[in-house]
Amino acid sequence: MKKLLVANRGEIAIRVMQTAKKMGIKTVAIYSTADRNAPHVKFADEAVLIGEAPSNQSYLLGNKIIDVAKKLDVDAIHPGYGFLSENADFAEACEKNNIIFIGPKSKAIQIMGSKLAAKEAVKAYNIPMVPGTDQAITDIPEAKKIAKEIGFPILIKASAGGGGKGMRIVEKEADFTSQMDRAISEAINAFGDGSVFIEKYVASPRHIEIQIMADTHGNVVHLFERECSVQRRHQKVVEEAPSSVLTPELREKMGDAAIKVARSCDYVGAGTVEFLLDEAKNFYFLEMNTRLQVEHPVTELITNTDLVALQIRVARGETLPVKQEELKIHGHALELRVYAEDPLNDFLPSVGNLEVYQLPEGKNIRVDNGFEEGMDIPIYYDPMLSKLITYGASREEAIQLMLQAIKAYKIEGIETTLPFGSFVCEHEAFRSGNFDTHFVKKYYSPEALKSKQEEEAKIAALIAVKQYIEDQKLLRLPNN
Repeated sequence: MKKLLVANRGEIAIRVMQTAKKMGIKTVAIYSTADRNAPHVKFADEAVLIGEAPSNQSYLLGNKIIDVAKKLDVDAIHPGYGFLSENADFAEACEKNNIIFIGPKSKAIQIMGSKLAAKEAVKAYNIPMVPGTDQAITDIPEAKKIAKEIGFPILIKASAGGGGKGMRIVEKEADFTSQMDRAISEAINAFGDGSVFIEKYVASPRHIEIQIMADTHGNVVHLFERECSVQRRHQKVVEEAPSSVLTPELREKMGDAAIKVARSCDYVGAGTVEFLLDEAKNFYFLEMNTRLQVEHPVTELITNTDLVALQIRVARGETLPVKQEELKIHGHALELRVYAEDPLNDFLPSVGNLEVYQLPEGKNIRVDNGFEEGMDIPIYYDPMLSKLITYGASREEAIQLMLQAIKAYKIEGIETTLPFGSFVCEHEAFRSGNFDTHFVKKYYSPEALKSKQEEEAKIAALIAVKQYIEDQKLLRLPNN
């Protein structure tokens, strides 16, 4: 593998290229008109304009990206995450054009891309699943009957779904029909597929995912878990590894289950198996993400591995260089997704210019970043600017370092999730480890954040006044 094209943008494009360069592999960036001056374009050895700003006219043009790859004698394509990363047709097109797709085979993407097909595939492996239907439903009266049998509250989910779209919690029978209609229409709009299924709603779950890595020689390992329970609109904002609630026995059980899920679809490469963990510590298979995850850095830090390097080595046909018994957890890592969103206004996207943009630096602070000072935030893509990651010998240490790093991260011109990150890290429920996926619903409100910020401003003002008085005293001292 001499040349690698990264079919993505922003921080993940740079992250992949950094590893490729370390491995002596030349890199090709693609970019839209909105990203002409983006850091990932400058970082690559070569860069090609792929199309206009909207992603359906640029980053989603699979055939055009393959044409570019062929013209530039590219050996492999890394899709990052989002865009074409879980597109089975794109993976297949790469295979047909003799370009290595750094990810699983198209068949595995297809199976795991449908939540129902995924359930069917893992059924034979005795992996615990949330009670529910194992086929798509569009017949509402029939669905209502099944919902009653399962027992309310239930969850309606789009089969092709992701990112919380086409998902509805139904607390009581009276709301079922209207919520079913909404879930179907949302699924059609988001995925072009209105098929939904029904599951028992697990009331206070934690969202635990297991990182797996598989080679083409039948070896599969898991690299332990990530806790991803702090979410807004069903999307993760704060992630950590390891989880504060898993016992070694439970970790091993969930790791083994994740490996079985990978084997159920002949998986190759990096993947993540997601589970729900209920209050009684029962775990249930949720889905598999057939790509590198946004939160992969926390796993890299606690296992001292480079997951992108492993992806590349596996894609080259190499045997995994690490065995399960050699993998150990060292310390604790925390990640905050720094989104251009306003936490005081329902996390709505915040567009504008990065008038000030200074990254925190220091030992055990890592920033996977895709922006620089003076840039405008484009409205066309996911609003994530960067990922702020901290590492410590203990969970407490990682949390304290995160609070320091957030303070040192200087951004002006737009609103971001940095203050929300401080709110989470200072909250007793998070610090104690006693929280679930309802953290935001239970504890967070714009008012709570505002009063915290006002309190901090008051303290800062008092310190400044005290310092001023001290300075004045010194100035008044007579010269000897």
